[in-house]
Amino acid sequence: MRSVVVSGGSRGLGLAVARRLAADGFQVIALARRETPELAELAARTPASDRGAVRFWRCDLSELDAIPELVSALRKEFGALHGLVNNAGLGTTGILATMHDSEIARLVTMNVQSPILLTKYVVRTMMATEGSRIVNMSSIVAETGYKGLSVYAATKAALTGFTHSLARELGPLGITVNALAPGFVETEMTRELNLGQRSQIARRSALQRMPTAEDVANLVGFLFSEEARNITGTVLTVDAGNTA
Repeated sequence: MRSVVVSGGSRGLGLAVARRLAADGFQVIALARRETPELAELAARTPASDRGAVRFWRCDLSELDAIPELVSALRKEFGALHGLVNNAGLGTTGILATMHDSEIARLVTMNVQSPILLTKYVVRTMMATEGSRIVNMSSIVAETGYKGLSVYAATKAALTGFTHSLARELGPLGITVNALAPGFVETEMTRELNLGQRSQIARRSALQRMPTAEDVANLVGFLFSEEARNITGTVLTVDAGNTA
């Protein structure tokens, strides 16, 4: 069974991705600081079998110095890693002029440095096997911008640039690298918005609704499939037409 790593796999988009990839027959290693009840239930319903499996692995990806040892432990436990979904990150909002320096540093660490370093060490385990997949979770705000999300947008734009160049680097090894740019998705984060804000987002989308976490997860599943073997260096938008 091929093993794939999903960072931030305990809730929201990461949990939906873990569920989809396990259903596709992968052994999913869900990285998170803690195991949520939802992830524990998913792991219990997907024991190791030909149908896929989900395993929780506790870690704090903000501890950058621990990433090499983390990947070494994963390699020892699960063998060569077939795939990586860089989903973990922070969605902290704030006006730049009043945003605390420490918050800016936290966003850059978690949304840029951490996925780049995790990818660096995971890629080393992929080089011996052709056909591995990497998916980075960007955002539509990397291109469109949004008030109060300037730093967040900058970190997501960094992941987009990282995706394009890494695809060139790893293409000769048969490894594909793509990014997804979700819009406002029905997750715990957007549930914090009031009804008026959610209605406004839906109204300005071509399909008059917000995409779900499953919509994003289904696209990850496609990018991990054989049908997507010639798709690399792209950014695919999932926003119900918000940016159409």
